[in-house]
Amino acid sequence: MPDTVLMPPSEAVLSPSDGTLAYMTGFANSFATEAVPGALPVGRNSPQKAPRGLYAEQLSGTAFTAPRHANKRTWFYRIRPSVRHGNGFRRIDAGLIRTAPCRDESDLGIGQLRWHPIAMPEEPTDFIQGLRTITTCGDAQMQAGMASHVYLANRSMDNRYFYNADGEMLLVPQIGAIEVFTECGRLHATPGEIVLIPKGMKFKVDLPDGPARGYVCENYGAYFTLPERGPIGANCLANPRDFLTPVAAYEDREEPCELLVKSQGKLYTTQLAQSPLDVVAWHGNFAPCKYDLRRFSPVGSVLFDHPDPSIYTVLTAPSETPGTANVDFVIFPERWVVMEDSFRPPWYHMNVMSEFMGLIYGQYDAKPEGFKPGGMSLHNALIAHGPDTEAFEKASTRELKPERLSGTMAFMFETRYPMSPTGYASSLELMDTGYPDCWDGLTRDFRPR
Repeated sequence: MPDTVLMPPSEAVLSPSDGTLAYMTGFANSFATEAVPGALPVGRNSPQKAPRGLYAEQLSGTAFTAPRHANKRTWFYRIRPSVRHGNGFRRIDAGLIRTAPCRDESDLGIGQLRWHPIAMPEEPTDFIQGLRTITTCGDAQMQAGMASHVYLANRSMDNRYFYNADGEMLLVPQIGAIEVFTECGRLHATPGEIVLIPKGMKFKVDLPDGPARGYVCENYGAYFTLPERGPIGANCLANPRDFLTPVAAYEDREEPCELLVKSQGKLYTTQLAQSPLDVVAWHGNFAPCKYDLRRFSPVGSVLFDHPDPSIYTVLTAPSETPGTANVDFVIFPERWVVMEDSFRPPWYHMNVMSEFMGLIYGQYDAKPEGFKPGGMSLHNALIAHGPDTEAFEKASTRELKPERLSGTMAFMFETRYPMSPTGYASSLELMDTGYPDCWDGLTRDFRPR
């Protein structure tokens, strides 16, 4: 086992999901943390000699001249600099990982698409080996668009490490806990929580409780941030204090290991003589974080009509067009619905945005039968969709009294770009070919007199 050192600073808090790892609170804050006392230099970033015999190194998430409010960078103080990690790369087969643009893989026509949950593999499979791309859109090299993936893993990465030069990664566990060990420290996440990993940050994923399955949004565009609240005001939705960033922790592992890199849609590997997670101290605002979706404070209608689903946006990656996201991460959590004389489920609509949905646990109110936890659906730009026949009939005739939607957590990756299913997703036997039939019962009931 590696020599893992974790010394939380006095301002750190314990995560309720595991009760052992310590974190610092706040979204996109500027943090400072050290795993060994005196490892952080005082009053400067790059002294002539860094403390404790470490190397000073900056990871820049934006251009040096980006405006202060948008500038992303973190200073690492590590046992060896990353230039020792950058030699001897060779390209390898990317497996089932795809990167936009790859619009020619699918023979599917347009329409509503849905997939049943994908089973765990039988052969030993770690997080990177278990990544399967479902859809892509945009162009990673142009820094626009996204990819949706699932991960299926039954073993830890151990001495394998990875970083993504194409985009940041939003991990959404659905089965099993994951422990994400990054250059900034360790995060533990269970179903109902998410982990956001910055572009270019090295990490590995271990499985503390056995096999794990979940979803991944790979965001090629502007980084995820908290949405503006507008007339909602200063509170509710995702509050910054509930985001948790790890304290410094490092591996002092002097033994062979592998580093994998995804860049420009290609996967590369190189062999290292030591672990790349050797950051003993760091400070900055370009760091991973996790968030418990059950701490999202929803707001909604308290009299009539259904609010736009944008009211449930947790994170947004903006585009150059105001109000039109490169990617939105939206959830449908537990909540009260109380509207009078209103159709309460999501209405029928055709959206200029594309919607990739997943179900973490429970039941989704607009699709109570065919949409299972671990499943996925895709409603591309301007493809009509909405509640199935059963949901419509119940919502149209039931007695309207205050109702609590309990034990449910669905989410949506929503983007301005049409999504292209991959060849893998298009050929899955788990494709629900009968999905469009769920609307067959919506018959004519027009009465002109």
